[in-house]
Amino acid sequence: MLNRYVPAARVALSPIRRFTALILVFSVVFLALGAGSANAAAAATTTNAALDLNVKSAILVDADNGQILYENNADTALPPASMTKMMTEYLVFKAIKDGKLSWDQEITVQENAAKQIGSRVFLAEGEKYTVENLYKAMAVGSANDATVQLAETVAGSEEAFAKLMNETAKEFGMKTAHFINSTGLDRRDMPEKYQPTSIEGETVMSARDSAILAERILKDYPDFLNYSKIQSFQFRERDDAPVVNWDWMLESNKNVTNFKKFAYPGVDGLKTGHTTNAGNCFTGTSLQNGTRLIAVVMGVPGDMNDGGRFLETAKLFDYGFHNFEKKTLVEAKATVPENETLKVKKGVHKSVPVVTASDLTIMVPKGQAPTPTVKEVRPAASPLVAPIKQGDTVGTVTYTYKDPATQQDKAVTLNLVASEEVKKAGWFKLLMRGIGDFFAGLFKGIVNLF
Repeated sequence: MLNRYVPAARVALSPIRRFTALILVFSVVFLALGAGSANAAAAATTTNAALDLNVKSAILVDADNGQILYENNADTALPPASMTKMMTEYLVFKAIKDGKLSWDQEITVQENAAKQIGSRVFLAEGEKYTVENLYKAMAVGSANDATVQLAETVAGSEEAFAKLMNETAKEFGMKTAHFINSTGLDRRDMPEKYQPTSIEGETVMSARDSAILAERILKDYPDFLNYSKIQSFQFRERDDAPVVNWDWMLESNKNVTNFKKFAYPGVDGLKTGHTTNAGNCFTGTSLQNGTRLIAVVMGVPGDMNDGGRFLETAKLFDYGFHNFEKKTLVEAKATVPENETLKVKKGVHKSVPVVTASDLTIMVPKGQAPTPTVKEVRPAASPLVAPIKQGDTVGTVTYTYKDPATQQDKAVTLNLVASEEVKKAGWFKLLMRGIGDFFAGLFKGIVNLF
C-alpha cells in the first residue's frame, strides 16, 4: 500500500512546495531576461576602456550612411588643427566643379600666403603655380601657404572664405564647427595683418562634425582620394626633397621602412592635424571588402612625429572591421506587406503595384540583425493620378528599427516606385466607373438605413 505507484500528474503539491516552485520559475525567467539584456548591451556597446583609446574624443562611422559604430566624447568642440583643411579642400573642389577655377589655372602668390608659418612649401610673393599643384601641397603636405592662397582665390580674402566655410558647415548640419581661417592655425599664429576682425574666437570642430565633413567629401567629390592617397610628390623641380604625405596610415606605405608599422589596409585618406592646443588629430578612411569606414581621433597626446594618432585610429578600424558586417534589412524592389499597392485616380486600373526603390543596409555586430517595422506608407500625392510610368516615384515607406550598435531607435525612409505602368483611362471607361461608383455608394447608403 505504501509503495503503490501514483501518476505524477496526480501528486498534489503542498502550499510550501508550490510557493518554492513559483520562486524558482520567476528566478529562471529573471536571470534569462537579465542575461539577454546584458548580452545585447555587450554586443552593442564598447566603452572607451575596452578600446583603450588615449584620446580626448573619437568616433567611428560607416561612410555609406553615416551610421555610428563607436563614439566617445564625439560632440565636444575641440581645436581640429589642420583637419580644418578638409573644408577648404571641399570648397576648392566645388569651385572647380562649378567652373569657377580649373586645375591648370595659374595663380599668383599673395602676401598672406607667403607669410604663413607651420607646415608649408615656402611660397614667395609673386610666384605662380597651378591650382592643382597648390591643391596637392595642401592635401599631401598640409601646406598652410598653399591652402591660404587657394582660399583667397576662391573667395577674394581668407576672411571671406572662412565665412563661406561656416555657412557650408551649417548646410551640412555640423553643429559645433566654427572656422576663423582656412588652415586651422590658432589666431595668434596667423599674420597679424590678416587676422579676421568679423569672426570671433578660434577654430573648433567636434569629432562628429569632422566625420560629417569627411563623409560629404567622399560622397560629393570621390576624386579627392586621388590626391589624399598620394605618398609624395615633387612640388618644384629645384626642391631638394619631395613633399611627403603626413598620413602615415596609407596602405601604400606598407613597404616604406619609416611608415610600415602604421600602414593600414584600405586607407587612402583623409587629413591629419597638429597644433600645441589641438594635440594630434586625424580623420582617416579605409575601404575593405566594399565597406568604407571613417574614423576620427582628436587630442591624442605625444609628439607629432611619434605616430600615436595612427595607432589610436587603427584600434577604431580594427573594432569596426572585425566586429561588424553589412546586413540588408530591406531589399531593393521589395513589396511592403499590406501596402503592395497605392490607389490611383483616372487610371485604367484603380491601383498601382509599388516596390522599394533602394535597399536598407546597415552595419550590425556579426551574427545580429534587427527586424525593421513599417511605420508609415505615404503616397507622393493624394490621390495619385494616372498616367504613371513604370519606375516613377509614387510614395515613401518609413521603417523603424533599433540600431544594434548603439541601441538607439532609428527611422529610415525609402522611396516607393511603380513596378508597373498605369495608363490613363478613356472617357467612356471613366464615365462607366463613375456611374458604377455612384450606384455602389447609393446602395451602401440605403443598406446603412436599415
